[in-house]
Amino acid sequence: MIAEIKPGTGRGVMQAPPSKSMAHRLLIGSALAEGESVIEGISSSEDMKATLDCLAAIGAHCKMEGDKVTVRGTNLRSIPEGAVLNCRESGSTLRFFVPLCLLGGGRVTLTGSPTLLSRPMGVYEEICKKQGLLFQPTAEGITVGGRLKSGSYKIKGNISSQFITGLLFVLPLMSQSSTIQLIPPIESCSYINLTIQALSQFGITVRWQDEKTLFVPGGQHYRPVHARVEGDYSNAAFFAALNLLGSEITITGLNPDSLQGDKIYEKDFALLQKGTPTINISDCPDLGPILFALAAVKGGGVFTGTRRLKIKESDRAGAMAEELAKFGVAVTVHEDSVVVYPHDFHAPEKPLSGHNDHRIVMACAVLATVTGGIIEGAEASRKSLPDFFERLQKLGFEVICHDA
Repeated sequence: MIAEIKPGTGRGVMQAPPSKSMAHRLLIGSALAEGESVIEGISSSEDMKATLDCLAAIGAHCKMEGDKVTVRGTNLRSIPEGAVLNCRESGSTLRFFVPLCLLGGGRVTLTGSPTLLSRPMGVYEEICKKQGLLFQPTAEGITVGGRLKSGSYKIKGNISSQFITGLLFVLPLMSQSSTIQLIPPIESCSYINLTIQALSQFGITVRWQDEKTLFVPGGQHYRPVHARVEGDYSNAAFFAALNLLGSEITITGLNPDSLQGDKIYEKDFALLQKGTPTINISDCPDLGPILFALAAVKGGGVFTGTRRLKIKESDRAGAMAEELAKFGVAVTVHEDSVVVYPHDFHAPEKPLSGHNDHRIVMACAVLATVTGGIIEGAEASRKSLPDFFERLQKLGFEVICHDA
């Protein structure tokens, strides 16, 4: 899909999109519960479809009506032998479901896009090797088998919190207690706390034993819930960024007490308004693209803790450097930092590329509201926010979308 955006500003009130991070967690918790749960505020994004499809593949019954999903839990110790789970392009789905699939004992294969399957999975591979479990990666997918055991786990804290969350879903179901020791440096800790908060809604207890060790009591049971997904700070950031460019948009539905790490965008945006700041994004890597975009329009910026941007849906630092160059903005990408230099910002000299990455598409769209521009591969926004361009139109922006 190609999106043509004319320069302009927007005004209005917008309900924040539901938090994709929390939605994944609540849906999976519901599948582990003994009974029927109702989760409201589920979007029709590609990532949500991936998680719902995978839950169905392992035996959970999910019924979606509007933004409400009713989930009847399943006994994951009886996952169908040979089940195939298509995770599409969702890294959360893939990494959350590997431990779930290691509850039943049988062989299960997780598939997805080539980009997804190229993302690091070494944490689980090492765990399976130590416990004598099957972990067989191929170009078509990852086949796992055997039963995960309780015990003491040691995991590097700077690879992805998604591995920690995956284990936290299943370790409470073991007969014995477990610990997860995180090897510093620990990044994206807010996502771990978000998982602990979500699990508590199902009556599951996980606690920090100290600043780097999680204690997970065994012998627990998930209870069904009726819950609503809170607003998403990560996607709201793109619309809040428009306010720094002349728009007047009020975003409702965000929980001021949320544990979402991306809530920090408000402070980061304020820093970009004041000058050329240094901002560490190791705990909020998903904000990288929109922060780079705003730095390009404002006075530049230095961003540290960017190493993990290479293993997202695209190499996000490299992708944004490529797109910002079209606006005349120089960017230097280092191993763990990105520098956006102050420069004369002008209309892009050629069409922008979405790099098959929803956050790159949305960051480019924000920039295009200043200069105008054409975005190729704009359909990638459907991964997390399928109505992104419709939201822009409702706010008064002139956006035309058509097939390539």
